[in-house]
Amino acid sequence: MDSTVVYALLLTLFAGLATGLGSLVAFFTKRTNTKFLSFALGFSAGVMIYVSLVEIFFKAKDSLVVAVGDTKGYALTVVGFFGGMILIACIDRLLPNSENPHEVKRVEVLQQEPTAAQFTKLKKMGVFTALAIGIHNFPEGIATFMSAIEDPQLGIAIAIAVAIHNIPEGIAVAVPMYYATGDRKKAFKLSFLSGLAEPIGALTAYLLLMPFLTDTMFGIIFAGVAGIMVFISLDELLPAAREYDETHTSMYGVVLGMAVMAVSLLLLA
Repeated sequence: MDSTVVYALLLTLFAGLATGLGSLVAFFTKRTNTKFLSFALGFSAGVMIYVSLVEIFFKAKDSLVVAVGDTKGYALTVVGFFGGMILIACIDRLLPNSENPHEVKRVEVLQQEPTAAQFTKLKKMGVFTALAIGIHNFPEGIATFMSAIEDPQLGIAIAIAVAIHNIPEGIAVAVPMYYATGDRKKAFKLSFLSGLAEPIGALTAYLLLMPFLTDTMFGIIFAGVAGIMVFISLDELLPAAREYDETHTSMYGVVLGMAVMAVSLLLLA
């Protein structure tokens, strides 16, 4: 296996396992640091939006223009971009609202005592939230992997942004499961397993897409990656960041995330 592929798979694994870190945050802190989570989610969104619209979209366009010409290449880039958005939107629509993986959970809930009637419901919620996150993380794994294959430095930025956004997802799985069972190991294991969907997505991309990867296919997939990242940022990260903190903290995170990404790309140019 090529070293670049191994590197891309490891980055995707790192991003996915951040869900397990989320469960540890839930177990070993007594209060939710809302300002930090709001800022971190905003930062992650800023990185994703900037790198998608400034870097990934135009790399996809360049690849497609070389393969099929200017007009058709640009048209295919646009189709791929909105196709990525439609894909992740369809996945979101298929998930039950009650098990929304991006519903804000706070660690303070662990200090409360559930009623007998809540135990079964909470356990079911934890399992379905983990399943929802697993389904949702699959295309994110493909996106992280493909970014790292094209540009290892770009892959690092995407992996860090995805990892940050996976921490609250880990909390969303761990809180109801621990609340229902009182078992930290079971809650951590479920949170950890939900994150493995990302490296599984990466392996799927490697096994099914890489053998047939042409400039045209790569350009369309990469444009789709940009669409997925922008949709995740606007539909999930920013709303979640706002829920954690009602001030401008999340917006400061967005601006800093964009600035850090801009400087990084400038230094690497």
